[in-house]
Formats: sequence, structure tokens, C-alpha cells
Amino acid sequence: MEKQLLLSGKKVFYRITGNGKPVLLVHGFGETGEVWNSQIDHLKDNFLLIVPDLPGSGQSDIIEDMSMEGMADTMKAIIDAESLERIDFIGHSMGGYVALAFAEKYAESLFSFGLFHSTAYADSEEKMAIRQKGIAFIREHGAFEFLKTATPNLFSPQTKAERPEIIDELVAGLNNFSPDSLVLYYQSMIKRPDRTAILKTSGVPVLFIMGEYDNAVPLKDGLTQCHLPERASIHILHHSGHMGMLEETEKSNRLLEEFLKES
Repeated sequence: MEKQLLLSGKKVFYRITGNGKPVLLVHGFGETGEVWNSQIDHLKDNFLLIVPDLPGSGQSDIIEDMSMEGMADTMKAIIDAESLERIDFIGHSMGGYVALAFAEKYAESLFSFGLFHSTAYADSEEKMAIRQKGIAFIREHGAFEFLKTATPNLFSPQTKAERPEIIDELVAGLNNFSPDSLVLYYQSMIKRPDRTAILKTSGVPVLFIMGEYDNAVPLKDGLTQCHLPERASIHILHHSGHMGMLEETEKSNRLLEEFLKES
């Protein structure tokens, strides 16, 4: 079922399907909720899945506060609209940054949360510089040209060599992003704080899914945060880059299902 909220006159779109314990699946930068389609098909028989398009992506409008905290507030508004007291929150990449902001602000609303190719660390100076270059490229060449150039780098060498059609299909669906959305996302990511303290203090289970060939959140960086939570479930996708839900779909589905059943 497709639904939408109006928040201060801005439309926020989300999908809701399935039955069982409620799970929020939140996509990353340059994606929409459709990136989770295979996970939705696998999990919907056992879980109630809420799958939004983040503000500025897909069918959702840009909102006034596009910070990670502002987007976390938007996720809380969806949960409240569905009269849900607690959820499992799985965030991919930038969606993981939103999950951490949510955990900081609305800890009482979580059964658990998951960082799917994501990190609690703030951007390094090097990462900030890369994002600033991205902003300049987006402003000069547009959103689609940027995503068409950047997206293939999110996949492992094996995926690029053996299943290029996965990348082509993803890129083909990226022509509806505005430059403003991508610039606002990058600016918000640059400004986001280190949230490793949330990993240390949160009492809920935390899922880490990492890609061995992830260039966006390198495996060595991902591994350094895994010991911080009191209860952690840690997994490496050995044939994936940054897009494990597409690159190793069956394994990703199984890991998510096992974690959500136990959390």
C-alpha cells in the first residue's frame, strides 16, 4: 500500500506492507525505497514493513530541515501516523546516519537498529573534501550525470564484471533526482556529528552488515565500530561493495530476517 504524509505542506511518501513486528527500511543517498524491493518480497510474510522515500528522494518533497536529525524527525512522524510505539530501524548508507540520529533522539521507539553499509563516525577531512568536489560536480553537470558516474563505484569488482545489468538497472532509475536534493544530502552528511557514543550507550541490539569491497564505507572502518554496542550482530558480505542488498540478495535477506526475528 502506498501512503503519504503532509508535513508543513511537504509530501512524504512511503510504502507499507506485510504483517508482524514493524520494521522501517530506509534507503541511502541517490536511492529510493525501491532499492529494498527484494527484501520487501522476502520479509513481508513475517514483518510489517514501512519503506519511505526520504525527503528529497523519489516521491517525497524536500523539507525545510534536511539534516539527519530533520529526516529522523520525519521517520518518527511516519511511525506516529501508523500508531506504532516501537520499530526495528534498518538504514542503508545515509539511511544509517538517519537511524543513528533517530536512536539518539527517540531511543524509546526502537527494538533495534541496523547499519547496512553505514557508519557512526563523522566524515574525515578527506571524505568532506570528496563530498565538496561532488557538490561542485552536481552544480555544474546535474544530478543524473553525477549519479551515473558515481553509482558503478559502489559495486564490487565481481559484480561489475559478472552482473553489470544490476548496475545498469539501478542507474536507469536515477533520473528523477534534483541537484538541490543531492547537494543538501551531501551538506548534511558533512555536518553530521560522530555518533559512536550512541553505539556505546544504546541498549538495543545493533546489526552491522559490511561489504568487503565497499569503497564508501571501507571494511576496516566498519570493523572498528562493531565492538562498541553491548549487543551486536556483525556480518561481512564477501562479494559485495556498498550495495549488498542487490549484490548478495539472498544472504542479505537471510541476515536481516535472522536479526529481526531475534531482536
